[in-house]
Amino acid sequence: MPDERPRWQRFFPGIAVFQHYERSWLRGDIIAGITVAAYLVPQVMAYAVIAGLPAVVGLWTVLAPMVIYFFLGTSRKLSIGPESTTALMTAAGVGALVSAAGGPERYAEVAAILAIAVGIICLVASIARLGFLTKLLSRPVLIGYLVGIAVLMIVSQLGKVTKIDVSGANTWEEAVSLVSQLGQAHLPTVLLSVAVLIVLYLSNWLVPRAPSSLITLLLAAGVVALFGLERYGLEVIGQVPQELPEPRIPNLGDVDLWALLPYAMGIAIVGFSDNILTARAFASGKGEVIDPNQELLALGAANVATGFLQGFPVSSSGSRTVLGDAAGARTQVHAIVVVVSVIMVLLFAGPVLESFPDAALGALVIFAATQLIDAKEIRRIGRFRRSELIITGVTAAAVVFFGVLVGIGVAVGLSILDLIRRITRPYADVLGYAPGVPGMHSLEDYDEATAVAGLVVFRYDSPLFFANADDFVERALDAVDEAEPPVEWFLLNAEANTEVDLTAVDALQDLRKQLEKRGVRFAMARVKQDLARSLEPTGFLEEVGGNYIFATLPTAVRAYAREYRKKHGDLPEGVPPKILED
Repeated sequence: MPDERPRWQRFFPGIAVFQHYERSWLRGDIIAGITVAAYLVPQVMAYAVIAGLPAVVGLWTVLAPMVIYFFLGTSRKLSIGPESTTALMTAAGVGALVSAAGGPERYAEVAAILAIAVGIICLVASIARLGFLTKLLSRPVLIGYLVGIAVLMIVSQLGKVTKIDVSGANTWEEAVSLVSQLGQAHLPTVLLSVAVLIVLYLSNWLVPRAPSSLITLLLAAGVVALFGLERYGLEVIGQVPQELPEPRIPNLGDVDLWALLPYAMGIAIVGFSDNILTARAFASGKGEVIDPNQELLALGAANVATGFLQGFPVSSSGSRTVLGDAAGARTQVHAIVVVVSVIMVLLFAGPVLESFPDAALGALVIFAATQLIDAKEIRRIGRFRRSELIITGVTAAAVVFFGVLVGIGVAVGLSILDLIRRITRPYADVLGYAPGVPGMHSLEDYDEATAVAGLVVFRYDSPLFFANADDFVERALDAVDEAEPPVEWFLLNAEANTEVDLTAVDALQDLRKQLEKRGVRFAMARVKQDLARSLEPTGFLEEVGGNYIFATLPTAVRAYAREYRKKHGDLPEGVPPKILED
């Protein structure tokens, strides 16, 4: 269905949402914005350090992307900005390039250039309408991805909630590092973390609509400040820098743009995949449609803008998104509240956050991560199809052990392989009539259903192409062999065979000839115009004969019944008596 919205609404979906903004949403957006801001400030400062940049750059990198996404983004709850995976990939890319670009003093410049490069790649992909590639990300992939991200989030906070110096190049090594040092865990930090988690879970259970995240953080900060718990070794956020970024064009210098391209491409793929998966996970379904091409545009513009504001590449944050959702976010207005809050922190309110304990923030992240694991949905996937449950599990494991980029690649590959497996051996059945049920149906669906004597009505639920051509012929002949003899007609119900390639045409011809040798007439019903146009140049339809190509099943069965009565004197068993009257 074509999109009938005005062009400006398609280009600026955020404004379109704001036009229909309801006053009742404001409270949730304000509380969510403040809650996310309180969590975001120390988080993005840490991400900047991970990327090899001054901590204040993390706060600068929040501003432009959130404002741009407010106008251009299609998700009402997605939180965009610095994120751990892109921060790590930025560190890897910039670190490999700075030596050729003039040394460590060029680090910030190269990071900004990398952000612009990521943005340009996303913008080009948006213009090329490459957002359709996200259709490869199925529901099992989405659920598995969120489980994997939840595990990554939890592991990333274990050092913060135990005050253990956790090290490792990947999640597994970090977990091993933690376990090997459990005896060194800082008891006051652990107790505070556990207390915060208990309060969060209880409040979420007892008063799910209350701004429990913000209240819990404020309580934790108040307790630490009131009782002076810092003297027991509890760490707090500390001083927050107070300055805004100055827009400027990064100096390319000796940066090798071709060497930069692979890093920018990798960050763009991970960032966009993360955006789409997270946005879809939190889509309300009430008029909220996640448009992949528009998301590419929003992400591209956000990265270009942050590059000119001395920032580094951005994508979406699953932890901040789930936190905002839990706190009551309704629209991207909560992101504007975040931006205002960050600006106030940068200019005026830095000392307010100084007593926020790191352990409480870590516990909050762990709580938010556990909300990403949808056990009910996992059970539903398992009941539906075992192969899709395997895809969910492998996706989660791949994200945990190999990172987001490899994890998504593995998941998409598995989804494609599972699709190929299913279309190379799809469902196939023989149709007949069931008492009291109009039309023809699978004999397996109704115990009392019977086939028409001498007629095999065969349905193969897939387009016919080279990968399933042999399977089609084999199962069609099996259906004839299993039918009660003698079989006089084989009628292919071609409603699901919407496309054919030359290999499939050869398979159809082979089947027709094998049936002809057995004295069985080959016929086709429900041949759509597209299929007929594909078959016509091959001469196959002429081989079958126009008298044996039918538009509907009833007309085909009627033709068979008339031919059978002419030959045997009676109607075949199993055919409705009224078939000749229709």
